[in-house]
Amino acid sequence: MLNFLNKILSNSNKIESKFIDLQNNSNVKKIFNSIQDFSADSEVRYVGGCVRKILMNEKVDDIDLATNLKPDDIQKALNESNIKFYETGIQHGTITAQIDNEKFEITSLRSDVLPDGRHSKVEFTKDWKKDAERRDFTINAIYSDINGNLFDPFDGKRDLEAGKVIFIGKADQRIQEDYLRILRYLRFFSMYSKTDHDLNTLKSIKKNLSGISKISSERLLDEFKKITISGSLEKLCLNNYSLEILKFIFPQFKKLEIIKNLNPKAKEKLKNIDFPVLLAVISIDETDNLEYFLFKFNISKKDQKRIKNIKDFFYNVKTTVKIDSKSLWKYYYLHGKESLLDILNYKVLTSKKAEKKFLEFIEYFKNQELPVFPIKAEDLMKKFNLTEGKKVGEYLKLLEDFWIKNNFSITEKDLERIVKN
Repeated sequence: MLNFLNKILSNSNKIESKFIDLQNNSNVKKIFNSIQDFSADSEVRYVGGCVRKILMNEKVDDIDLATNLKPDDIQKALNESNIKFYETGIQHGTITAQIDNEKFEITSLRSDVLPDGRHSKVEFTKDWKKDAERRDFTINAIYSDINGNLFDPFDGKRDLEAGKVIFIGKADQRIQEDYLRILRYLRFFSMYSKTDHDLNTLKSIKKNLSGISKISSERLLDEFKKITISGSLEKLCLNNYSLEILKFIFPQFKKLEIIKNLNPKAKEKLKNIDFPVLLAVISIDETDNLEYFLFKFNISKKDQKRIKNIKDFFYNVKTTVKIDSKSLWKYYYLHGKESLLDILNYKVLTSKKAEKKFLEFIEYFKNQELPVFPIKAEDLMKKFNLTEGKKVGEYLKLLEDFWIKNNFSITEKDLERIVKN
């Protein structure tokens, strides 16, 4: 019994300490003071992710705030305190304040009306309970003042401690207000759940899965990225229900089951893998599936190039090369360090067994500098009395090809022989 009490007190002290740390942040103080000093009845509280993370002793990387002021008054309050802000979501009551490089999302208390599965109109309110009612899960409807005093109308703290992800009110209604909540449920389930899915929740999700078609591909992919950043993708893929839902939402992820069978080294690598490489792992196959995925989800040109380079390396018979030191140096020179590390990381994640050599290549090439071709056109022209033109370019190409094949080495004799022949 004594150990149990000590554990509770220890955890309580950690939580209190985290709120004190935030309170000591001068930028946080400035935001709170600007709102609270605006009028006699103005209030502001932490809400959502930052409160949840403090209660779970996680790193707080962003701060969301709720206030009983309307958006116009939030702007007046920030102006009076000379705090910069942006109207990032003004139609939904959200203002983003910025002090130095730190950003704070401040949202007016509201209730959502006329939701259509993607968006809804809003009505502003001063009722904190009403604001809580329109949120998705009990664990995201916990508020705190600057001192750490909680307002928790749906016992979210209790559910968090019990490892339960529970929709506020009726799951059907919450999902139909915004179908993205299906993916959000999977994310929070994988992060916090200590039990399997509640069967009634699963029924509501499956019944409403077709509504996902109303959500833009950008929002879906952004939520999937949050799942990967949270480090919980493997847990989701190991749960048959979760995997079934993910595969329905993202049919283009034809190799998602790879994540279920990662080798031990790949499991470690997955925690910090670049998102484009992960997308390559779960979407590349012998078909044109990848091209459709890149188009449908509007992947950036830069990330498209990275993913296509991986496919070309492993699936294009004309360009496939051995993965040995000499070939990798050549690939590094022709395609750059990022592309080289991408193919090595892809290999680690898709190999059935953990092969030490690939991990060693990754660590080795991380610290290598790109070779620089030592011969310039002007040097060649001067040495061999050549005039500028196409012939000089042809010589340079021949010399560079030889230099690459000769492990980035070329002698004066090689130079003379190639040019004079």
